[in-house]
Amino acid sequence: MGVKQLLDISGRSALVTGGSRGLGLQIAEALGELGARVALVARKNDELDAAVVHLATQNIEAVPLVCDLSDALAIPPMVERAERIVGPIDILVNNAGATWGAATVDLPLPAWQKVIAVNLTAMFVVTQEVGRRSMLPRREGKVINVASVRGLKGGSDDDRRPATLAYDTSKGGVVNFTRSLAVEWGRHNINVNAIAPGLFSTRMTRGILEIMGDDAVKRRPLRRLGGPEDLKGIVAVLASDAGGFITGQIIAVDGGVTAM
Repeated sequence: MGVKQLLDISGRSALVTGGSRGLGLQIAEALGELGARVALVARKNDELDAAVVHLATQNIEAVPLVCDLSDALAIPPMVERAERIVGPIDILVNNAGATWGAATVDLPLPAWQKVIAVNLTAMFVVTQEVGRRSMLPRREGKVINVASVRGLKGGSDDDRRPATLAYDTSKGGVVNFTRSLAVEWGRHNINVNAIAPGLFSTRMTRGILEIMGDDAVKRRPLRRLGGPEDLKGIVAVLASDAGGFITGQIIAVDGGVTAM
């Protein structure tokens, strides 16, 4: 089988959480370009509508699904609706995330709970529902979790950056969630992997980039931030038959930071 055929996911259905902007929208672009039917999940209806319009300019038809993922009880009906519209889910991308910058002694408990609810609990419930409804009965599927390089190492020693203990902890959880589930679901022909992005220019990182200035680029071996095309290649591999023998892996897309 040729490489182009391996990468072709035409006719498959993909569900992307946090898909209305940033890294999630970039991922949706890649999946749609390769032929998948794409369902986008986000909390804000206006941002979803804008994402659908944006994808339409690239001849990608996307289905918007409004859901507050911090409410675990809202997730099963959302997955049911997604399947009703685009069919059984072949590709699940758990991208939705939240962060909170504060010194640990000042971190409010509700802030900790919000970050864990979105970054870990929602990922668990979405994956559980998609697995139960689509992947396990059909004995196939691709799960791609978006972790972070912050889940692969400790916090930053740069005093200019606020501490992000809840975020870092949650992303460490994403890493081991990925490894553990890959072992459990491997016998069912389901691949479970994670991407660990470094610093990309997104709404979530805007404050950090303003604080760090030129150092944000200088501290990276490739001397640049992640851009609007930098996740597409690895997503294409992990979502398609090209990545059929890859599972349980955490792949850093970080400009070389984790090599330092």
